[in-house]
Amino acid sequence: MNFKDRLTKGAVTALINTLISTMPKKYFTTQANADKFMLTGDDTFSTAPGEKWTCGFGKAAYTPDDYKEKTYYIAGYDSNNPVKGVLDDLYARAIYLDDNRGGGGVVFCVLDCVGMSRRDINDIRKLALESGRLGKVKSVNISATHTHAGIDTQGLWGEKLYKTGRDEAFMSNLKKKAAQAIAEAYESRKDGRLYMGYTPAEDMQADVRTPETYDKNLTRFRFSPDDNSGDIYLVNFASHAELLGTTSLVSADFPAYLIKEIEEKVPNSNALFFNGAVGGMISAKEIKKVYRDSIDCEAYMKGFGKQLGELALSIEKETELKPVLNIKTKGIKIAIDNTVLILARYINVLNNDVGRTEKRNKVCIYSEVAYAEMGDKDVAMFLVPGELFPELYNGEFLNEKDSANHRKASYKKVLAEMTDCKHKFVVGLCNDELGYILAENDFLLNEALPYINKATDDMDRGHYEETNSTGPETGKTILDEMESLINSASA
Repeated sequence: MNFKDRLTKGAVTALINTLISTMPKKYFTTQANADKFMLTGDDTFSTAPGEKWTCGFGKAAYTPDDYKEKTYYIAGYDSNNPVKGVLDDLYARAIYLDDNRGGGGVVFCVLDCVGMSRRDINDIRKLALESGRLGKVKSVNISATHTHAGIDTQGLWGEKLYKTGRDEAFMSNLKKKAAQAIAEAYESRKDGRLYMGYTPAEDMQADVRTPETYDKNLTRFRFSPDDNSGDIYLVNFASHAELLGTTSLVSADFPAYLIKEIEEKVPNSNALFFNGAVGGMISAKEIKKVYRDSIDCEAYMKGFGKQLGELALSIEKETELKPVLNIKTKGIKIAIDNTVLILARYINVLNNDVGRTEKRNKVCIYSEVAYAEMGDKDVAMFLVPGELFPELYNGEFLNEKDSANHRKASYKKVLAEMTDCKHKFVVGLCNDELGYILAENDFLLNEALPYINKATDDMDRGHYEETNSTGPETGKTILDEMESLINSASA
């Protein structure tokens, strides 16, 4: 790095440190305040079953109807991309699931958006919990489908880099609709049976960054009510929902058409979609054609969703789950190394819950991890607050020769090693969006302008994802905190 580059880097670092040291107290909170509406779930896990499953479903659309008169921004690709039309509606979809063991039910809510900060998620939790419409609840979890054609819910895609793309009236309505969907899920609950099955999603995914590794399974849950009023489906699959490319049309992308396929083929059914570990970058098979705009993106997106819906419905081998749902959640602290994120919070582009660390001029984000088990050790779910690189789940790291830093990855355990459940998967972008969560041995920054310009390693591989991450230690923190959480649940 030459003298000019060192000077630039030094100037940026000095500016950031000065800004952090002068940030008013209003920008900061405490772990206790950040965790106020986080329900911790079960103290310890038990496999003793309840008498029956109870489940309910609710949904509410929050697509703005005034997009022709008011400017909203599409989130996911380029900034300053105003909405010009609506291809399909954005929804909050929720289920309430209770094993009737007396501890209370669990809420899973999914939003058609690129991601949500935990601070916004806590606003939804507050509205739902204080609505008076819920019974006993032990956990409320809210994730994002990660559509790249939704309206900006984080602030990063506005007209200018220094201006938030979030519209507060839109965000307020989204939160109310999500709380409404959660309440409707509780109020529509019925007794029934719960089944789980999975199948390989043959030749449907791509990983555009080495190592090429990802969860190739589509996992499906099916709740069948005793009164035969209509099944409820939950589908987990790992892929960026970005198949429309740089569109100006609002859309939930392929998850909407996956759900449509199920609900049209199965009478009176309802469905919702959980994304998985999509860091790295996990997307659809033809994503490079989408990037190059050499494909009919709308047709491809709809066909991809339909194909996934057909695949979900094709599962014949199911495991009936005993009425056991254990879940535990823990508030965590993520040190922020990314100076751009710190600046974005400073100028109110982002609105994450942040605090000061013990080190001078250092800032952290208050976030959370959660872990759930279902049935008789049949299913494990890792609820992760961001876009996890799959190697942090399965251990398939780049080796010393092929990694950017030419060293082996060093972690005590990856997620898959933390449980002996028969079937395991990740729910990504859940209860927060921390961006990409990378393996530290392949984490490389541009020396002159870290987190601003992407780095290129000595094998000529680009390292874009690092610019949208909180830092190289995030993966280790999440793995350590998840292991601690799981160990405490089995104590």
